[in-house]
Amino acid sequence: MRKFSMKLPVAAAMTSLLILTTACSSGSSSTGTTSDGKKEVTVSFRSSGSEDTLTKFFKSGLVEQFEKDHPDIKINIAPVLASEGDYTSKMVLQMKSPDTAPDVIAEDTSIIKSDAAAGYLEPLDEQVKGWADWSGKMIDNLKAGVTGEDGKIYGIPATSDTRGIWYNKELFQQAGLPVPFKPASWDEVLEAARTIKQKLPGVTPLNLIVGKANGEGVTMQTLEMLLYGTTDTLYDDATKKWVVDSPGLLDSFKFIDQVFNKDKTGPTMQVALNGQAGSIAFQQQFPQGKLAMAVDGSWAGSTWAENGAAPIPNVEEKIGFAPFPTQNGQEPGATTMSGGWAWSVPAQAKNKEAAWTFIEFLMNKENATARVVAEGSLSPRNDSTEVEGYTNRPYTKEAQELLNVAHFRPANDQYASVSAQLQSIVESIASGKLTPEDAIKQFKDNVSRAVGAEHIEEK
Repeated sequence: MRKFSMKLPVAAAMTSLLILTTACSSGSSSTGTTSDGKKEVTVSFRSSGSEDTLTKFFKSGLVEQFEKDHPDIKINIAPVLASEGDYTSKMVLQMKSPDTAPDVIAEDTSIIKSDAAAGYLEPLDEQVKGWADWSGKMIDNLKAGVTGEDGKIYGIPATSDTRGIWYNKELFQQAGLPVPFKPASWDEVLEAARTIKQKLPGVTPLNLIVGKANGEGVTMQTLEMLLYGTTDTLYDDATKKWVVDSPGLLDSFKFIDQVFNKDKTGPTMQVALNGQAGSIAFQQQFPQGKLAMAVDGSWAGSTWAENGAAPIPNVEEKIGFAPFPTQNGQEPGATTMSGGWAWSVPAQAKNKEAAWTFIEFLMNKENATARVVAEGSLSPRNDSTEVEGYTNRPYTKEAQELLNVAHFRPANDQYASVSAQLQSIVESIASGKLTPEDAIKQFKDNVSRAVGAEHIEEK
């Protein structure tokens, strides 16, 4: 089978195409076959609208190439125009019935475990055993994000991301700080922020996302980046309980308190509590030389690209991306949180074998790499770095390396409730309304009420 070239999808993905409506096209059937006897594979994923890059990618010639290579299979692209939460709800409803279940579905890696436990997804263990790329080319650390509680594989990672410390090289040099910046511990991050404050008045030393108006960004970009750099976690996979009190959680709360209340090296509350805090940091403060450091996602650098919201010429000479260190420099030395999407096969799918054939095609070296380049995300394949056009994107090499130390959000259906409690707690700490110690007590009480006392524990 001829593999699809990366150059065609990336270039063609920029052309204007119409978005299809949700659900199956007019050519679909309840039997899973077309009128001429072809196996019909319906592919569903979340779309953001007419400029959706994934839809453009599919319609750029990739589907036509697959159907040419597999004349017995018809691909039906069925994007779902919805918010992330609405998309999840719609897909659950569709997956409950063989009459509506797609054959291939895009799953957020944070919900794969819960969807698998509910019986909505087909295990893919036999398929990956026969796919050489699974053991040799897919990044091992990302496989945890698609593994169910039963140890089976329920998806193939398709996109990923990491988080780290964005920093202004010019400001660091003015303050006498080392460039490149490679902090070995939390203390070195805090000390760099204090140095910036002392030597560069008018510059915000360190931006952390702490306002609950920023939702999951508070939990994933800030709290979990700290917590998973300690020896503790938010959820105990062995006991299946939420850890509401631990040394690592208290120290994470203390770090936030140190930045905002003791050292006063964080942004003003006017900025910190703004729902657009990230945009303010990356579209205004960094380009204007008013921000020294920000803990945020690998995607944020696209803001400064030539076609980004706030272009910065020769950006890599001015802005750097550093790994966030573990608390005391303990192994592996750095940590990150990773999210992303995976391709799964619903348990009620009609054409599972053909669905896997299409997933395997989507995830070959060229196609998988072309997709993440078009979307500006990271590849789950360790050989994407060999493909022209992948690593020449600014900061991709640094962000990609962090996948080897990545952690994932607890894939539990109670996570959203726990995360919401954390967002409120973190804001209260940053704004000085709660001490770290009182925050632990309130977090314990709030989570106990939200998920039940039988589902929490202390370390």
